[in-house]
Amino acid sequence: MKILVINTGSSSLKYQLIDMTNESVLAKGVCDRIGLEHSFLKHTKIGCEPVIIEKDLYNHKIAVQEVLSALTDSKTGVISSMTEIAAVGHRIVHGGEKFKESVIIDDDVMAAIKECVELAPLHNPANIIGIEACQQIMPNIPMVAVFDTAFHQTMPPYAYIYALPYEIYEKYRLRKYGFHGTSHKYVAHRAAEMLGRPIEELKIITCHLGNGASICAVKYGKSIETSMGFTPLQGLAMGTRSGTIDPAVISFLMEKEKMSVKDISDFLNKKSGVLGVSGVSSDFRDVQEAAENGNERAKLALDIFCYKVKRFIGDYMGILNGADAVVFTAGIGENNDLVRSMILKDMDFLGIVIDEEKNKVKGKEIDISAPGARVKTLVIPTNEELAIARETKKLLS
Repeated sequence: MKILVINTGSSSLKYQLIDMTNESVLAKGVCDRIGLEHSFLKHTKIGCEPVIIEKDLYNHKIAVQEVLSALTDSKTGVISSMTEIAAVGHRIVHGGEKFKESVIIDDDVMAAIKECVELAPLHNPANIIGIEACQQIMPNIPMVAVFDTAFHQTMPPYAYIYALPYEIYEKYRLRKYGFHGTSHKYVAHRAAEMLGRPIEELKIITCHLGNGASICAVKYGKSIETSMGFTPLQGLAMGTRSGTIDPAVISFLMEKEKMSVKDISDFLNKKSGVLGVSGVSSDFRDVQEAAENGNERAKLALDIFCYKVKRFIGDYMGILNGADAVVFTAGIGENNDLVRSMILKDMDFLGIVIDEEKNKVKGKEIDISAPGARVKTLVIPTNEELAIARETKKLLS
């Protein structure tokens, strides 16, 4: 069974074709600058060098057609025709309260995804465009929606309800939703496999640390708390996002700086976080280099990020009444040993102690716990595409 995984952005389309008989990636790539000048497809047949195909990608339908052409081409292809594709799994950012798990897409599902557009105006419209493009070109191939928010739908009400007048929740469904759910679920299950124990008896704290970052408390396989909220802005200080701040700061800044609603949203989402504090970059590699060269603001930005992660781990240890493992994943979590070390410093009272030599690793699945540590610390590269493919296969079965 071969499954095509699609992750659609407003001007991009990432894809992987996965053979689910052995979960191997056959080909992957990205269509970039869709609808813009100088658009192109970067396609990689596994085992071969990437190929850049410059093409006028006027819309997502044309992009999907080019992906299928690349997959079936005599030189770059890995299948003889698109009939070999059993299903398409789509990453959907927001499923609201309607979807607690992945679903096969039909007219009712599409209508519900469209209803969630106001909850994720930057993401869901692009996801919808990707689905509709695939439906037009592959009308007889099943489509599956896998939601970033679905994994967190097991949070109890006291965790997701904001302390606002309750009628606001009833009227707008304004609540904590959480994101990165596909990644948190994948690494939690992989951690259970590494520990050789059923996930149903484990308490795990998963740290998805990239330019966007979130923490999740996973109890017996279910998310019971996560750091992101109604939007991905809540929680940790991130690459360009402020994370949680005093809400009064917003009205203060709007008044003092004469900001509009859009201005303050851009300010908090695109100009704050590590970028805003350091004044250097949102890329942690650049910030770390600047800090090592004596830039005090860059050092402060790193300290803030690590401090916030440490606080959430401590909070979630309390919520879970202890944990069996802490997992680091995503770009920073998988590759930055300094950040992991800074986060976990002086947490031995919670049973978290790492081996600094083992910690000197990038992008590799490994247990970096010190001998005798009560809580295991694991580095697990995330694989959201495989997780989406597995969800798709499960639904077809």
